[in-house]
Order: sequence, then structure tokens, then C-alpha cells
Amino acid sequence: MSNHAEFLAGERPDDVLFFLHQDAVSNPEALADYADPVDDGLVLVLPGDDGRSAFQSATGIDPMGLAQEAMQTEGVVHDDCTDANCPVAEEEPEENHTTKFIFAFAEEQNEEVGGLYGEGDVVHAYAVCACGERYSDKWVIEG
Repeated sequence: MSNHAEFLAGERPDDVLFFLHQDAVSNPEALADYADPVDDGLVLVLPGDDGRSAFQSATGIDPMGLAQEAMQTEGVVHDDCTDANCPVAEEEPEENHTTKFIFAFAEEQNEEVGGLYGEGDVVHAYAVCACGERYSDKWVIEG
């Protein structure tokens, strides 16, 4: 099973995942040893701190700053973390709404917190669209 599949199955709670669209990566070959290729780019699953650092190096975006900004706008990130639906695409159909980057982490089930977190492990995903919009989504991992 790939690192990507293990993350999506909730088997890598200490890791982070990030997706890089092929048009947003200048040298995808440099990441080949670390990444799982997907239709429109690459997915990397790395240990927490290393993953955050690698995401910032690859994108120039601080992942924690992205999370804070993206949480202000709800969107839809596909559950495989390789694409998303920009929330402003319908308002601005002439813009390019390709998903450039996705940064995600999982939070283990926490019944004390309740709500979504009481139902199971939760994926938090933050997307960056080519139009500049930043948005977030979260869901319970189906297992």
C-alpha cells in the first residue's frame, strides 16, 4: 500500500500529506523518490515537521499560515486529496480554478471533543487554487 493510501486510510496520523499540481512543480523529477505520482501531479506523505518544512520549501507557503487563512473559507477538497472545488469558481468561471496545492493532516478520534471528532479520525485539508483562493475542508475517515 502506498504512503498516500495509508494516509487516507488513517494509518499515518503523525504524518502530513501534500499534493503539488504538475504545473506548480518546476522539477518533479527531484521529488520522484519521495512522491506518489497521481493524474495531475504528485502526492507526498512525510513525518509531521519534515512534511511541513518540505511543503514550505516546495511552495513558498507556510502551512500553518495557510491553515489559518484557509479555515476562513469552506470549500470541497476531494477525499483523495489530489483535487478540490474552488468555492468561487461559479462566481468567476473565466478564472483558472486548477488546484495548485493541498496540505492535509489527520487528527485522531477524540470522543471528549465530540462532534465530528467523536465519529472517527478527521482529515483537515487546505487547498490553494490557481485563482489565489485558499479554502479548507474536513471529514471523517471512512474505515
